[in-house]
Amino acid sequence: MVRRWSVLLVAGIAVAVGGVRGAEGCTNFLVSRGASADGSVMITYSADSHVRYGELYLRRGGRWPAGSTVLLRDRGSMKPLGEIPQIPRTFTVLGFMNENAVAIGESTFGGRKELADPTGVVDYGSLMFLALDRSSSAREAIKVIAELVETHGYASTGESFSIADPEEVWIMELIGKGAEMVVDEATGKEVNRHRGAVWVARRLPEGYISAHANQARITTFPLADGRTSITSRELSRIFEPRVETVYAHDVIEVARRMGYFEGPDTAFSFADAYAPLDFEAARFCEMRVWSFFKEFCAGMEQYQDFASGHNLSNRMPLWVKPERPLTLADLKAAKRDHLEGTPFDMRLDAGAGPFGLPYRWRPLTWEFEGRTYVNERATATQQTGFSFIAQLRRGLPPPIGGILWFGVDDAATSLYMPFYAGITRVPPSLAEGNGDLLTYSETSAFWAFSAVAHLAYLRYDRVSEDVRRLQGELEEKYRAYVPALDAAALALWRQDQARAQEFLTDVSVGLAEAAVQRWRELYRYLLVKYLDGNVKKEKDGAFERNPWGFPVAPEHPPYPESWRRLVVQDAGEKLRKPETPSPPSQ
Repeated sequence: MVRRWSVLLVAGIAVAVGGVRGAEGCTNFLVSRGASADGSVMITYSADSHVRYGELYLRRGGRWPAGSTVLLRDRGSMKPLGEIPQIPRTFTVLGFMNENAVAIGESTFGGRKELADPTGVVDYGSLMFLALDRSSSAREAIKVIAELVETHGYASTGESFSIADPEEVWIMELIGKGAEMVVDEATGKEVNRHRGAVWVARRLPEGYISAHANQARITTFPLADGRTSITSRELSRIFEPRVETVYAHDVIEVARRMGYFEGPDTAFSFADAYAPLDFEAARFCEMRVWSFFKEFCAGMEQYQDFASGHNLSNRMPLWVKPERPLTLADLKAAKRDHLEGTPFDMRLDAGAGPFGLPYRWRPLTWEFEGRTYVNERATATQQTGFSFIAQLRRGLPPPIGGILWFGVDDAATSLYMPFYAGITRVPPSLAEGNGDLLTYSETSAFWAFSAVAHLAYLRYDRVSEDVRRLQGELEEKYRAYVPALDAAALALWRQDQARAQEFLTDVSVGLAEAAVQRWRELYRYLLVKYLDGNVKKEKDGAFERNPWGFPVAPEHPPYPESWRRLVVQDAGEKLRKPETPSPPSQ
């Protein structure tokens, strides 16, 4: 028999058992249909890591011969984990959205170290991609994830998933059960008697928004009542519309066995049992959730002490009802947040340097004279490999209704480009294999956007304004294009579905390649404009020259007063010019 392998190779971040409170991390925002301005479901995802490269994955679906297997590799190290059977047919997956407009994001919360299973075969990255390969709805994706870990064992630490389709969005949180090795009498091999995972999945109520950012957020939840809440023993009932909570049947039992929980079942909290809060979890993780919620919900100032890590008992709710519907533009702005306008705004202290830089290089904690201090962890961060906003719209065929707004590198200096769910190829600048984090490529989108970001970090107060101007120009153009593209694609779809997908592919690829070229031009413009700390003068869209063609003298912007004060405090006596010149010696 000829054996066919499908290899799931997904480059990713190394996640240490026990959490990601330091350098790594991901941020997810979730918007239900009833909370969005256009009636779409939206989720966002930031793949943040110091070893993450920005590229747009494309895995073609199709039919597989009997006996085919999938070789799974660890998302952090690429180490082979094992093989599992392939299903007869898989769907095409673009990034983290499939052709059915099902989308998935994640953030790692780590949780209890002792719950790791060294015998597990399916890691969190494989769960995401296998679920997208095999699902036509968010509910089916949850079922696929639950069955995979039950059958093959879970190979990662604690994980939060955002799982969405054009109808609804769910939060699913999952962690292993630990390891206790016993000998299987039938095979004589050692096996883990606690193989699998414990988990809870909750549907976001209509009209609400939620978020998660490297800290488990599901606390108490409705226990099984046979109607809206069920356990994994009734997993086939997940497709009933009234079901809004599903959880592993032993999620409380395992917590009791491990000594994490005592008391009545009704008081059980998943997050408190499996990922207890500490200062860093609040300050580095829940802070990002709070900063998102506060933009759309009144009264969030009551949780500022919690987000700062100083009152862990004042926990934020899992979801909140916004005061107005959210737009796609709102989510783009949220992905670019640096905690501006809050007491944690990094532009306003000495660490920002003279040019208001809202970044701090890692690590997140540092020591000085026996005390520990922190650098803030905002949603927008320098180590983002890529991020996206999945906009999932009902009333259209899924290949047209799903749009992946995708950007590489730091979201604050990047661009969200539209890619329809049904496209069949990706732009060469974003294709896998076009450079990597250790290999510069002149044709890579990631390196083009990274070049602009690095110039922005040098003179953020001014360069960021130029970047935002081009962001606004292009993203507004895409917003205006989408209704016309939808209409044209739908008309083609009714005649020839393949031709409609070809049209959307050509448009998506063309827009992206043009955008990357504009970013290369932006880099050249910024390099000339801010060379040597000067600012070139401009007139009528060009750098200014005198009547004879010679460059006009540039501006020399002074350092801000706050920075001059610091310099005077540190070295004023050495630098101070005497008020009255000393008389010449006789």
